[in-house]
Amino acid sequence: MRLIEDWPVDNAAAAVVRGGEVVDSHGDQGRRYPLASVTKPLSAYAVLIAVEEGALEWDQPAGPEGATVRHLIAHTAGYAFDSRAVQAAPGARRIYSNAGFAVLADTLAEASGIAFADYLAEAVFAPLGMTDSALEGPAGSGAVSTAADLARFAAELQNPTLVSAGLVAEATQVVFPDRDGVLPGYGSQKPNDWGLGFEIKDGKAPHWTAEGNSPRTFGHFGQSGTFLWVDPQAGLACAALSDRAFGPWAIEAWPPFSQAVLDDNPA
Repeated sequence: MRLIEDWPVDNAAAAVVRGGEVVDSHGDQGRRYPLASVTKPLSAYAVLIAVEEGALEWDQPAGPEGATVRHLIAHTAGYAFDSRAVQAAPGARRIYSNAGFAVLADTLAEASGIAFADYLAEAVFAPLGMTDSALEGPAGSGAVSTAADLARFAAELQNPTLVSAGLVAEATQVVFPDRDGVLPGYGSQKPNDWGLGFEIKDGKAPHWTAEGNSPRTFGHFGQSGTFLWVDPQAGLACAALSDRAFGPWAIEAWPPFSQAVLDDNPA
């Protein structure tokens, strides 16, 4: 955890979770940071709750013709990165898409009759005690949160209480396997594996997690200089937030930091 002190940032905070409990932390755990795309796992969890409650179905039509809720959440609906221009047939390619998450949020709002930000707050943030978290912008990139709140979310991913453990397991396994795509900041990945809203490490190299993180590791990173990973094999999760945008510094600093987390907290 001490390696975070070497990051070229003004402020940073991190928390390590094992078995639903914080076992290590650094920095101001209550400082709020913009999450950027670390918003997506939070939004995805609201969708999981909606599916388990019956408000949505994975295979119901949503987005471009032929696409479904499952395509949208797994970045295979065919939408472009930041627009609703259709660049591929549903299921054909992994096109990481903020636009797809916007449509996903609209689909849930229409089905539930509740604005998506309110649904996320009521279904995820409130029951987990994430009192300093809020969706202030798009469903794919507009949340703010703290290290303490993300630790609560990581604990939920390790020991689900809001949805079944089986659904979390389904969401954190590869959906639409063998689809190539681009991992923002890291280039083309063949394949670019993804679950239901969660990026799956699998065999990706280079990657923003550590070399020692298992292929089963899932999570997300954000362009605001944030990340969250859960490694079921190691039994650990780690959330880290900073106030410097993702760039070469993060590509260099994050993997050794995550490796130190693993080394300092052996199973």
